Amino acid sequence: MSESMSGITRTHYCTEISAVNQGQTVTLTGWVDTRRDHGGLVFIDLRDRTGIIQVVISPDINPASFDKAGEVRSEYVLAVVGKVSQRPEGTVNPNLATGEVEVLVDEMRILNRAKTPPFYIEDGVEVDENLRLRYRYLDLRRPEMQQTMMLRHRAGRSVREFLDQHGFLEIETPMLTRSTPEGARDYLVPSRINPGRFYALPQSPQLYKQILMVAGMDRYYQMARCFRDEDLRADRQPEFTQIDIEMSFVQVEDILPLMEEMIARLCRETIDLEITASFPRLTYQEAMDRFGSDKPDTRFGMEIKDITDVAAGCGFKVFASAAQGGGQVRCINATGCAGMSRKDIDDLAKFAAIYQAKGLAYMIVNGDGIKSAITKFFNDSELDTIRERLDAREGDLLLFVADKPDVVAAALGALRLHLAERLEMIPKNKYNFLWVTDFPLFDYDEEEKRWVAMHHPFTSPREEDMPLLESDPGRVRAQAYDMVLNGIEIGGGSIRIHRREMQETMFAALGLTGEEAQEKFGFMLDAFEYGTPPHGGIAFGFDRLIMLLAGRKTIRDVIPFPKTQSATDLMNMAPGGVDNRQLKELHIKLDIKEKK
Repeated sequence: MSESMSGITRTHYCTEISAVNQGQTVTLTGWVDTRRDHGGLVFIDLRDRTGIIQVVISPDINPASFDKAGEVRSEYVLAVVGKVSQRPEGTVNPNLATGEVEVLVDEMRILNRAKTPPFYIEDGVEVDENLRLRYRYLDLRRPEMQQTMMLRHRAGRSVREFLDQHGFLEIETPMLTRSTPEGARDYLVPSRINPGRFYALPQSPQLYKQILMVAGMDRYYQMARCFRDEDLRADRQPEFTQIDIEMSFVQVEDILPLMEEMIARLCRETIDLEITASFPRLTYQEAMDRFGSDKPDTRFGMEIKDITDVAAGCGFKVFASAAQGGGQVRCINATGCAGMSRKDIDDLAKFAAIYQAKGLAYMIVNGDGIKSAITKFFNDSELDTIRERLDAREGDLLLFVADKPDVVAAALGALRLHLAERLEMIPKNKYNFLWVTDFPLFDYDEEEKRWVAMHHPFTSPREEDMPLLESDPGRVRAQAYDMVLNGIEIGGGSIRIHRREMQETMFAALGLTGEEAQEKFGFMLDAFEYGTPPHGGIAFGFDRLIMLLAGRKTIRDVIPFPKTQSATDLMNMAPGGVDNRQLKELHIKLDIKEKK
């Protein structure tokens, strides 16, 4: 039978006990991590969210508690009262924070019993993730998960304190808002009071935070809950948290250094990591040229090099045609990989084909020079230039892609990461932050045959590029910037449009008629007529940031109650069905058959 805590109060968390508490009577509570019966004594490792301490139950101190200890099993919930004692010589455990002491139990209460868990409550447990999510309350008991949640808490506290000290107001924005175009798919919420009308859950507070700037709030932030109905992967969830920030009367150079300072403080206060609060910067074009990605991982080399000029005059038709037809010929140096088998190289070609590359040419650098089936199409001067540009040395493998610029960048950028992981070139416990700036304002959607906003339609173009908005939108650069950590975008923002006429021009470039713009964004356009200050901001993916700082591989490990890749909660089985009465109230009739 379980007992109550009546009459006793916890005095310490488990790892708050140390040698300075020797001789004190303490009351501890927690779960049974392990139990060891040594005949005359029972040893229990008691665990709470801070860690483990050993408690000892002896029949000489309390026979009733000793008898009760025989019933105890893993994950039972206990309260113990006892004296702190130095561990006997030779029994100190250096692997525990409390390894020098133990608690000699005067009284023990079993507050609740537990069934045998479906997996061990320990770090590094090897079990199917779906089972962990089904029993998330047990998964969250594991020490590494508890530490991750504490790290998440410290990170949120650090952000709030920093922004408060710099004059930002924490303001909440609505969860029930309006569906707008130019984003991911919305989660819709039917309105009972307004039949046939729907709210949308916010993909971000973008419009509201700009409205707050119109309202004169000057500096705003929010740990905002956001919702996007999109296909999931390791760093995506249907609901997630972002650090949302906006400020008035600022330019890019006001925002970036302030955010560097905030992130540097967050790293220091969460994982004791000191970083230089002045991050390198790459323009979008530089990032694509050197790394084939707008979120480059700079922890290793293997940068992409351009040989289009060399290829244009060579005798290899594949290269020459691409170079002369407006395409590119670019390459990477897989240092020390000359010994790869033909099958390995063919596998690399298949990998590049995933990114629409039509082929992957290669050259091997050996003691006699460069060996390849295509070297006969190059003269000695051309081969020397290639070797020099790639800093190629004996034992290196040179890999080439010839195609349209976007295909070349995607294929070589992905191949660079693939090889770095395979060759274990990426250093552990290294944090490379950088900014990517000057993104294109527009991206051309081949399917819809129209321009779309690369970031969102409220991003301001660079002033010198504004004349190109109507004549050549593909060349317009945005006042946009992304913060990247180890090849993952952790934050993105921009200087916003703050004049109605410019916003209408932007909408027109995106193919929205005046009527459509007014229907979807009329409240914002109207607000811009009442003295809107210049403003800009940024939003950080809080879950992604915690994932990287915690050294986890998926954001599901840093969100307390995440969804699976099929957007379901295995613990409470959401989403679930609703009864016909609820549907009738919402004026909804289902036209699908319920799956059995």
